[in-house]
Amino acid sequence: MSRTPKPPDRNTPPTVQRLRFRYAKRGRLRFTSHRDFQRALERAVRRAGVPIAYSAGFSPHPKISYAGAAPTGAASEAEYAELGVAVRCDPQALRVGLDSALPDGLDVLEVVEAGPGALADRLQASFWEIACPVDAAGDLDMAVEAFLARDVVEVERLTKNGPRVFDIRDAVRRLELTRPEPAAGAPSGGTTDLSSPCAILQVVVRHGTPAVRPDDVLAGLRLASGLELPPPHRMTRRSQGPWDEESGTVGDPLAPDRDASVTS
Repeated sequence: MSRTPKPPDRNTPPTVQRLRFRYAKRGRLRFTSHRDFQRALERAVRRAGVPIAYSAGFSPHPKISYAGAAPTGAASEAEYAELGVAVRCDPQALRVGLDSALPDGLDVLEVVEAGPGALADRLQASFWEIACPVDAAGDLDMAVEAFLARDVVEVERLTKNGPRVFDIRDAVRRLELTRPEPAAGAPSGGTTDLSSPCAILQVVVRHGTPAVRPDDVLAGLRLASGLELPPPHRMTRRSQGPWDEESGTVGDPLAPDRDASVTS
């Protein structure tokens, strides 16, 4: 005998508060995929006792939304997500609970109550640092000059629908090379590892479709100059948020939410 499907739950508690948070992917956890993080966060929500709100219907889902996830293998100090809860929560208490329930290397850095507007609309650009072996620094200077001198830099990426060629030049709003001094005793982890000599490419990329990733920028440097960069390359997203064309900076996407909470 076939079972009658369970009817939708018409009494699902409504969302009474939306909370936005910034988290980091550090150390070995930079190799987690976006789907891996989704599963880890849902487990952490249950372990921390977060009163998460659910969608109605035959297959209720926790009200969690994600925006601008970093590619697998890249570290990040600026990942964002939003939760809908059925009972009002203190943002700081929720941050501590979620951070404790997540594995080390997935670190919740800040939680704020969401104000008006969509978080995804504020994530317009990303600032990346790409650490490269110091031996390549001289060639990198020439590669950066060659890249910036071009109006078009077309790279190829393998997608689920096959190879796709697209121009990345307009999306790269800033590209420069720095040579920081190695930090004595600096630990490797979520930030760019400066415990060994390296040159650092600083890149600001405007978001678009398709999204331009750090490895696309390295491919563009190779196409523009013929430079083959030896591994390893450590890629770290330092920030993502609204893009200010006049100042050439990436802003803080949670600033409007903090302002709203102060004035409310």
